[in-house]
Amino acid sequence: MKISRGLAALIFTLLFHTTLVAEYLYKDEIVHRKEFTKEVETLGSELYNKTGIALRLVMLRELPNGVSMFEYEKELLSNFKEPTIVLVFSEMDQEVDLMANDTSLYKYFNKKQVLSPVASPVQAFIMALVYADSWEHFEELRTNYGGTILPLLAGKAKNEQIVGKYAGSMFNGYLDIAHQIATSHGIVLENDPGDANQETIFFIKLFFYGFILYGIVMYIRRKLYIRRQRLEQNK
Repeated sequence: MKISRGLAALIFTLLFHTTLVAEYLYKDEIVHRKEFTKEVETLGSELYNKTGIALRLVMLRELPNGVSMFEYEKELLSNFKEPTIVLVFSEMDQEVDLMANDTSLYKYFNKKQVLSPVASPVQAFIMALVYADSWEHFEELRTNYGGTILPLLAGKAKNEQIVGKYAGSMFNGYLDIAHQIATSHGIVLENDPGDANQETIFFIKLFFYGFILYGIVMYIRRKLYIRRQRLEQNK
């Protein structure tokens, strides 16, 4: 099999990196903040000690030239013998993905939910009403919510706040996955805020998407008003 120059460079980089570091914040080309590193390392270490599963976070500026996200994750996972899940974010490619080196690991967390672009059931229902072209499609859109990364990444931020947004979004997803794995194993992580954190996030999302719902209602009212005006003018 012929290996592209990009993939060859990727293999070399990963091998070199693995020799130097074997941490849960496996690669960070974006945030570079001690507090962020400490939080990931502390939670990842506790999760591994209690479940035997390594959850590694990778923050890339950009994927290697000519290498897809799938190829990057596949090559990265080949470096680990223990059960490992990688959560990868590429800033320039605007991609986020999750992959495990053993398919049995997917039973411990809901990948579709974590990576959903929709945060709340209200937003999912509205999107289903607007975009569904069949009942099956409606049900699929209506039940696809609970995303803990993409809805936060999509939020607006000023230049000096972008790195903080990336750190907050990815740690929120990392925390969600760790929490699900721990719950599936019937254990509690001391460094996981747990349901208290999830409730806070829920109310923030509810408040935020309330404005979206209000905007949609006002848009519909405006359309109906314009339509009535046209009908009256045509009489």
